[in-house]
Amino acid sequence: MLITGSPSSIVGALNLMTAQVFRRIALSLPQATENSHMDHPDFRVGGKIFASLGYPNDKCGMVKLQPEEQESFSQNYPDAFAPVKGGWGRQGATQVHLENVDAPTLRRAMTAAHQNVTSKRSSRNKR
Repeated sequence: MLITGSPSSIVGALNLMTAQVFRRIALSLPQATENSHMDHPDFRVGGKIFASLGYPNDKCGMVKLQPEEQESFSQNYPDAFAPVKGGWGRQGATQVHLENVDAPTLRRAMTAAHQNVTSKRSSRNKR
């Protein structure tokens, strides 16, 4: 197979994010499970959602970040990450445009989202 194009387009094509890869990354995190909410797949740890797929369409996912993390990912990767509209977005729900994110970047965002959920659970259990 002959691959042609600019180096960045070739790298982009080789790192194409799909729902299947998004799912694989989410489920590779400790104690992560897949469930469903509002007719689309979500990923949870300890019953709390840290990521979801397919909202508002099949080209998107969502990760729950802290507001400062959301701002950082949105500024550094504006084609890949954006706050979800409305109140959920102000609370850190961050839309992921699958066609514009590579696996290492998504893994960093997803790991942060997973840690945010697990750290909240840990602090509650210490009380």
